Amino acid sequence: MKVIGIGNALVDVLTQLESDQLLEELYLPKGSMQLVDAERSAQIQEKSKNLKKQMASGGSAANTIHGLAKLGVESAFIGSVGKDETGKFFEEDLKASGIQPVLLHSDSPSGIANGMISPDGERTFGTFLGAALDLSADKLKQEHFKGYDMLHVEGYLVQNHELLERILQLANENGLKVSLDLASYNVVEDNLEFLRNMVSRYVDIVFANEEEAKAFSGEEPREALDFIAGLADIAVVKVGSKGSMIKQGNQVVNIQPIKAKALDTTGAGDLYASGFLYGFINNLGFEKAGYIGSLLSGTVIEVLGAKFGEDKWNEIRKMI
Repeated sequence: MKVIGIGNALVDVLTQLESDQLLEELYLPKGSMQLVDAERSAQIQEKSKNLKKQMASGGSAANTIHGLAKLGVESAFIGSVGKDETGKFFEEDLKASGIQPVLLHSDSPSGIANGMISPDGERTFGTFLGAALDLSADKLKQEHFKGYDMLHVEGYLVQNHELLERILQLANENGLKVSLDLASYNVVEDNLEFLRNMVSRYVDIVFANEEEAKAFSGEEPREALDFIAGLADIAVVKVGSKGSMIKQGNQVVNIQPIKAKALDTTGAGDLYASGFLYGFINNLGFEKAGYIGSLLSGTVIEVLGAKFGEDKWNEIRKMI
């Protein structure tokens, strides 16, 4: 199967915090994703300029597609970037990973996700969407989706209702299976009724962590799994160090976590989705798909950022 992803094309600027005091100074709730304007983005960068940083192409769906490409799946990504060095960096990174870029180019500056990593590994984002916002419903065409078997879309796009509905309609019209990552609990809370409607009408696979699952369903993880599986064909609820749960129909599979020392949780959910989708499209069954998801997420939390080196990928491919 060929997989295409769509989401906010962002470059992650990841900062290791010495304490959570800076989050309080910036009024950023720990563990959340808050949208910020260009001025506030610059303020975040100024206040953190003396801390250890790293830059990488990012965005939730792009991270998932990156993982799939590394596992050998033919992949593409749709997004919008600026005509600047940041946008060029994003595009070249896709190409270097063997991903087909389907990028719209905007006069706005490229988006930046300011990721702040707490000492306990939790990540908080102050995200300046910039050119990513210029991805709009009227710019999407049938041909963007032709030739692919599956679409992976990030829940952050739900903030533009017209865009998300158009994406899902085009995927449906072209016969693609659809997987959706709920992305962030506060985004789910702010768009709950619309998001539930979209899931019940168009989505085959839903990924959620326990906070997102609770925001979506109002329930604790196990009951949330049932609720989500009542709307979509397959529900996946990740419960951190307790592993994950997968449900389709009456079948429930519990996946054990991979033991790992968490340095930074950025990309853990995105890479879990990569592993699960790899297993799903290769008909490996839920236990193996969940295991590969856990393997990838357990690996990525041991490094700073949502990507790890080729040596690790070689190990993972051999294990799979």
